[in-house]
Amino acid sequence: MNAIVGDPSLLKMVLDASLVVQLVMLILLSASVVSWAIILRKRRTLVATRAAAETFETAFWSGRDLTSLYRTIEGRSAPATGMESIFEFGFREFSRLRKQLAIEPTQLMEGARRAMKVAQLREIDRLENNLEMLATIGSISPYVGLFGTVWGIMHAFRGLASVQQATLQMVAPGISESLIATAIGLFAAIPAVVAYNRFSDQVNRLELRFDTFMEEFSTILQRHATAPRGG
Repeated sequence: MNAIVGDPSLLKMVLDASLVVQLVMLILLSASVVSWAIILRKRRTLVATRAAAETFETAFWSGRDLTSLYRTIEGRSAPATGMESIFEFGFREFSRLRKQLAIEPTQLMEGARRAMKVAQLREIDRLENNLEMLATIGSISPYVGLFGTVWGIMHAFRGLASVQQATLQMVAPGISESLIATAIGLFAAIPAVVAYNRFSDQVNRLELRFDTFMEEFSTILQRHATAPRGG
């Protein structure tokens, strides 16, 4: 019982660690906070994007007039995102080019598809924003923690230079303090790696969903492109 009471607490081990190890721990804790902030924000963004895509697809395939749908999206105060943005860009460019009576249907479709592709790239860039930060934190945090551990162990053994008889009891506290750096490094890295892999997969699925919509929308626009201009 006395041995348990006499064991140093985790906080005490952190406070007793060398300055370099404490600095490493601070860096890793800051990286963990940044990582979780990105994870929570990115999760909200992806959930909202999927929900908005489902809502838009329901309205798009409901048989509603495309011009009316476009005006509804364009009339909102907030800019369109996700699938709505792709539709808005494509339909706006299609309508603009269709007013040019001399333009061929092929050129009309190429212009609309280019506009949709630009919108899609912007959306993918928005969804992938800060994912590279998660990848960086996940990849380097264990090494930063390992550096703190190695430094702490070196510091612990250097303290034995002036001691005639070294015992495990003398170096154990220093080694324990140093190993905390590795633990914190893993604590920062594991959620970042898991979140990066999960979010990357979700972004890829959304990109495939956008590609499918672009193909379907292009088929609809193709019929309008070959229809008489006055119709």
